[in-house]
Amino acid sequence: MFTLEVCADSLDSAVIAQSSGAHRVELCVSLPEGGTTPSRGLIEAVRKRLSIKLYVLIRPRGGDFLYSDAELEIMLADVRACGKLGCDGVVIGMLMSDGAVDEQRCRLLVEEARSGGMGVTFHRAVDRSRSLTEAMEVIIGLGCERILTSGGRNAAPEGAGAIRELVEKAGGRIGIMAGAGVTPQNAAELIKITGVSELHGTFRSRYAGGMRYRNPLLGAPDEEHSLWRADGDKIKSILSLAGA
Repeated sequence: MFTLEVCADSLDSAVIAQSSGAHRVELCVSLPEGGTTPSRGLIEAVRKRLSIKLYVLIRPRGGDFLYSDAELEIMLADVRACGKLGCDGVVIGMLMSDGAVDEQRCRLLVEEARSGGMGVTFHRAVDRSRSLTEAMEVIIGLGCERILTSGGRNAAPEGAGAIRELVEKAGGRIGIMAGAGVTPQNAAELIKITGVSELHGTFRSRYAGGMRYRNPLLGAPDEEHSLWRADGDKIKSILSLAGA
């Protein structure tokens, strides 16, 4: 059964994702940094309005995936908060300095999520690991539900062959979800090549904002007078192409 997950960085995008037929939302903020953990207020607002599954990104900052003890404390607290807010799952990923999955610390996060009745996705930190297949075996051992990956490349279409290999080696033991650079133009071919049953993306478009006044002394850069949000037509197009 095909699943489409929309990565949403706002309440509007999460609601659009649901109304357009998405099966799950991954909620985050700071997309230009690759995503970080959203505020408790945003999580609560989205949870109240969504009936589909809601997973929250647990990432205290941008940058690499090598975290300090203090950052781990933050992540554990954020996982607990997600459980209390009724989230369905969290999205995690931690690495060691040598590129291996930080199994010990990830296990703490997985156990915290399970105690809150939540599932766990391992995010694209896996694409920064020293070996996708080695990382996958560790992640399976941690009890994660799925791995989000671009096949170790900048975009999933470029890493399609590696994603296919993961799907085959997983043998149904864990879900493999392709993400990064997924569009209505390449989604069908990506599914065909990789054999994945889950796709992930922001599927956004830029829309004009509602401000009529613009300070002439500041100029008028488009990014300050427009909004990025999920595009329902893109979401519906991918669902149609996937036969969902």
